[in-house]
Formats: sequence, structure tokens, C-alpha cells
Amino acid sequence: MTYKTQMEAAKSGIVTKEMQTVAEKENIDVNDLLAKVANGTVCIPANINHKSLSAEGIGDGLRTKINVNLGISGDSVDYEREMEKVKMAVSFGAEAIMDLSNYGKTNTFRQKLIDFSPAMIGTVPMYDAIGYLEKDLTDINAEDFLKVIEAHAKQGVDFMTIHAGINRRAVEALKRDKRRMNIVSRGGSLLFAWMEMTGNENPFYEYYDDVLDILEKYDVTISLGDALRPGCLDDSTDAGQISELIELGALTKRAWERNVQVMVEGPGHMAMNEIAANMKLQKRLCHGAPFYVLGPLVTDIAPGYDHITSAIGGAIAATAGANFLCYVTPAEHLRLPDIDDVKEGIIASKIAAHAADIANGLPNARDIDNKMADARHKLDWDEMFKYAIDPEKAKRYYESTPVSERHTCSMCGKMCAVRTTNLILEGEKVTFCSEL
Repeated sequence: MTYKTQMEAAKSGIVTKEMQTVAEKENIDVNDLLAKVANGTVCIPANINHKSLSAEGIGDGLRTKINVNLGISGDSVDYEREMEKVKMAVSFGAEAIMDLSNYGKTNTFRQKLIDFSPAMIGTVPMYDAIGYLEKDLTDINAEDFLKVIEAHAKQGVDFMTIHAGINRRAVEALKRDKRRMNIVSRGGSLLFAWMEMTGNENPFYEYYDDVLDILEKYDVTISLGDALRPGCLDDSTDAGQISELIELGALTKRAWERNVQVMVEGPGHMAMNEIAANMKLQKRLCHGAPFYVLGPLVTDIAPGYDHITSAIGGAIAATAGANFLCYVTPAEHLRLPDIDDVKEGIIASKIAAHAADIANGLPNARDIDNKMADARHKLDWDEMFKYAIDPEKAKRYYESTPVSERHTCSMCGKMCAVRTTNLILEGEKVTFCSEL
């Protein structure tokens, strides 16, 4: 039997090679995975034209995945630098890369990215529409938007952020309930502007069935974008956000009926005490679809450190039901991130994801932590570096201040608690004065 999408195969009881790959990576029974893909609680973004892909699953019962944003902007055009970011993301184990390019040779860069990357590739076609079509916003029509989606899908993009939920009803809710920051989603703001200037309904909502036709053809997962996500703490969980979320729940079911896999995007900026409730609300309203969050950033006052505010929120979110974390770099709100910013963002998000997997009791999630603990018990520094999330940095820090003997670090020296306890338990004496 032939099938068009991973979901259609799963509903038919067919185990695809991508499902097999994911089951092996997650160390789970492939039939359990198949059932989750069939009911939509897990998606496997895998465009039929992405030949270099090493498939990953996103959803309940699987490891929390992370996404890295990058791409060309009009104020910073450097294709080689962006490819260096791609290579770094892959080397640190990022499962997804989103190309948010909105300037220059986007098609050429995107094709190189797809040809190279074993990680999933995502895009936001709305970003590319103006440059791709070479038209002003008001001159673009619904058919034009669909052309951009088709172009991205044909190239091999695995998932696309489509802001289909910001329809007239959601916009009315936004206007009634005044916001401190209004719309902070770039794609959402462009669609809002298009709708207001043309007087038309959101084309991705009005022609949603046509969008699904394209996505089904190439097996592209739809990432239902949260155009009305809160951009500051004061706007979280407001009428606009929840109104759009309700629309996204309905769009999720319509996609599943067409065997198109779904992720749903979420906040945004949000105080810590609201995060868990938001995760549960999303899962309820969107029928258990995988949830993809940007942060959430838990305070608004840390520009330059938002990889930290995001990691705090991401760890809480993933413990409460989120499945996919979009990294945030120290450059958030300030500039296009450089390669060092990208590394800091990746590490922060990987820490958040791993911490959540441990808290959620995922099988074997704690194994590497136990190996690190064993290495520390033995004071085996090379072994510690091996298990560190960033081995190069750990080794560089350790070696930056020379120590008198390798079994200690420069913080405690011979007063190291582990060394002291090991010596006593081995029947030896601990002396300091004679050693000074």
C-alpha cells in the first residue's frame, strides 16, 4: 500500500523507515510510536525531498527537542556565517533548524541547508513572500502566498510555520482587549497588516484546504503559528492569545483529517506561575498535538541574557507538557545573533530540555548524569569532560588555572570534599599542614 504522509501510513498500520529510526533513537517500541503518530500526539516532520534527514519525533513520551533559528537578514548578509551556525547546531545535537531568511538568495541558501542538514528544516513562508514575489504587501494575493508555500515544500522543508489562526474573530478579540505590546510575531504582524489594508480574511485561514493540499503532497508538517503570542508578561494569557488558540485547535483537527501532521506553537513571554496552566490548556484545546514553545521568557528585563530567561521558562514548559523548545540567544531583542550567541542559545535550550526529560521520568534520561557522577566520584577529569554538554568549555575552564595535582580543581584544591571522603573511606588519613 502506498501512502503520502507519515500520519496516513500510521493510520494504515505501516511502519515507515522514519518511524523505525525514531523508535531506535528513543528506545521505544515502534508499534507504540506508530499509534501516537496515528492519533497526532507525535509528529515526525520528514519531507519526501529532504534526503539528508535523520528523522526525529516530536511529542508526548519522547525526548524534548530543540530548534535553532538562523538566516539572512537585510542588515547582515553573510551566507558562509549562517552555514557555520548550521554546522554548529548539528554538532551540538539540535534536532531542528529554522531558516528565517528574509533577504537575498533565500532559495539558494535554503537548498544548501536542506542538502546538508540531517536535522529537520523549518521555514516561515510569510517571511519570504515579499522578497520571493518581489511585490509590496498589498499587491500580494492568496494565490501568491500559496506559491511560496509550494516552493518551500518542493525544496524539502520538513515543517512550516503557517499563521492560519489569526482570522477576523481572533483580531476582534485582540482589538477589544488592549495590549501593552500588541503583536510581536513578525509573520503575524505582516498578516495583520495585510488583512487590515486589503479588508480580506487571512488567506491561510480562508484557503486552508489549499494549504493542506500542498503540505500533504510533500508530507510537510504544519506548525500552526501563534501570531498573537504575548510579547511581554503583561499580555500573557489574554483574550487574543486564547482566542487564537481556540482557532488553532479547530485547524489541528482539520489537518489530521487530511493526514497532515501538526505542531502547535505557543508563547512567548509569560510569568512562571502561568506556564503550567498554559501548557495544559493548549493540550486540551489542541487535542494533544505536540506543542512548540518560544521560551517562554519569564521576565522582560534581561536583554543580553534572554537565553537564561528562556531556558528557565522552557524547562518549566517541557515539564508541564511542551515537546519542542525554540532556542533563544543572548542577542534576542537586540541583534542578529553571531556564532557565539548561537552556541550559548543552543546550550541553554539543551540544558532545559534535558532537565525536563529527567523530571518527566523518561527512560534512560538520567543515565548520562549518573555517568558524570561516577566520573566525579573518581575525580576522573577526562571522563567528566566526555560527558559534559560542552566538553571544550569544561576543559578550558579547568585548565585555565593550573592545579598542584590533577585530582583537584583550583576552587577547593586539596580540601576537595570528594578527595577527602574518598581518602577516609579508603582507610587513609587526611592531612594538610604537612602538605603545605
